[in-house]
Amino acid sequence: MSGPLDGIRVLDVSTLFAGPLAATFLGDFGADVIKVEHPRKPDAARGHGPAKDGVNLWWKTLGRNKKTVTIDLGKPEGARLLLALAAEADVLIENFRPGTLERWGVGPAELHEANPRLVIARVTAFGQFGPYSARPGFGSLAEAMSGFAALTGESDGPPTLPPFGLADGIAALATAYAVLVALRTEVGQVIDMAIIEPILMLLGGQITAYDQLGHVQPRTGNRSVNNAPRNVYRTADGEWVAVSTSSQSIAERVLRLVGRPDVVEEPWFASGHQRAQHADELDAAVSSWIAARPTDEVVAEFEKAQAAISRVYDVRGVLADPQYQALGTVQTVDDDELGPVRMQNVLFRMSETPGAIRWAGRRHGADTDEVLAKVGVTREQLAALREAGVV
Repeated sequence: MSGPLDGIRVLDVSTLFAGPLAATFLGDFGADVIKVEHPRKPDAARGHGPAKDGVNLWWKTLGRNKKTVTIDLGKPEGARLLLALAAEADVLIENFRPGTLERWGVGPAELHEANPRLVIARVTAFGQFGPYSARPGFGSLAEAMSGFAALTGESDGPPTLPPFGLADGIAALATAYAVLVALRTEVGQVIDMAIIEPILMLLGGQITAYDQLGHVQPRTGNRSVNNAPRNVYRTADGEWVAVSTSSQSIAERVLRLVGRPDVVEEPWFASGHQRAQHADELDAAVSSWIAARPTDEVVAEFEKAQAAISRVYDVRGVLADPQYQALGTVQTVDDDELGPVRMQNVLFRMSETPGAIRWAGRRHGADTDEVLAKVGVTREQLAALREAGVV
């Protein structure tokens, strides 16, 4: 099955999450992705999260649509193999600390000598230059440095980090986007992606607000400084629902539904920012109405009023939800290790050139012989490279 990126070859020599996930996004839409790992030290992502019978489950999603090859890039013979692969590639994604590829003799200068049109995406915590560039770093540091953690959590509680790779995921999306932009230029170039930056963009206008007003946004828990009511509320049968009133008309519908049409006429109700200053009163009205009713009734009444609401799901709710089922958000993939395995589908639907999950994450080095044979490595040479620990 082909896709809109059919014919684009990507070398994924990155590890863990931001770089590899960017390559996954490209592979989902048809790019030929070759995952390069160390022969004796596989991508650490293979050891993250739960496993079944020794088979890592997160890798089945992160490694999908990729061929897996083992090469020790730190050995001269391994560096030569990477240059041979790069000569036939369109994109290379890496996330070593700045200077590592250069030390191995496969930095941008050598890669562009082998292939002048190659797009090289360098994904690091802090970027390729600056006082922090040589530091080790992960997405958690980006969540802290960007201001995300300072905004997250209850007002009287500590800053809160997300329980998943949020900054890595945002950087992965940004990297995939940057790669497609660079490919559009048809010029070989280097992308410097610092994980600390894309998440900062998604935090909205906080920098401009501080610049112009000296305003520092506080932690507000599940509430918003931009509108109210906006929170999670417990129903009579012990479940939780989330309510949002980002638009004025929705806010009016919610308060009329819960029996407080009087506040809709208040002058302060006319803007989201002013409503947020009366969040205690609005939350009390919504919370008491929801607490007196079972979840099914609450959701039905909100839908009837055309007001925005959602149940708060864990993964079981996601899998059972009819909207996700209608969209095909979760797909079942046949895997040679696990059999049928469910995972998230590709990110979006395209009417004429859809993406697809062609296979789940493969075993470490499963495609080494096939891939290297295509760049002229013979069986005898492969045997010698294995003996030397290069592959």
